[in-house]
Amino acid sequence: MGNLVMWNIVTVDGYFEGKESWDLPWHELLWSEDLERLSIEQLSSADALLFGRVTYEGMAKYWTTEVGAIAEYMNSLPKYVTSTTLKTAEWNNSIIIKSNIKEEVKKLKTIFKKDIYIFGSSMLLQELINYELVDEYRIGIAPHIHGSGNLLFKPGLLEQNLKLIKVQQVKNDGIIITYQPQKTI
Repeated sequence: MGNLVMWNIVTVDGYFEGKESWDLPWHELLWSEDLERLSIEQLSSADALLFGRVTYEGMAKYWTTEVGAIAEYMNSLPKYVTSTTLKTAEWNNSIIIKSNIKEEVKKLKTIFKKDIYIFGSSMLLQELINYELVDEYRIGIAPHIHGSGNLLFKPGLLEQNLKLIKVQQVKNDGIIITYQPQKTI
């Protein structure tokens, strides 16, 4: 059975993007050969990717024109996008999930043996957390305080205890923290 793994880079104060979509200046602060190696390791351990519509559209726009190992994985892996408004999903190997997100993601977890990654997609992430479908949280913390923007974890989430699995320091003064959820409180 595949695990649903959330991977996001946030600021020290918890923002995964600024006030505007794709406002991510701290990603460049954290980027290094360490993070590139981690990205390739994660993608090589994945069977599929899962996105909300906004993240899907931005990722598709970016990765379809990129080259290199990360781009090869991003463009070749099966991709699932949750959306009630998308009519077509043009990015290679993409399937639209229009309804029953909880049941469809449960089904994906039984179909795939390796990890399913969710990047960005904060609105979808909130649903998946509340459905208790996230098996692992991997959070890159960039050495930056942004002060405003879009928080990764929003008020109203299901309360959960987490177990620390790993802490990894990366170049450029960043860290990667990995947690697994424990029983709901």
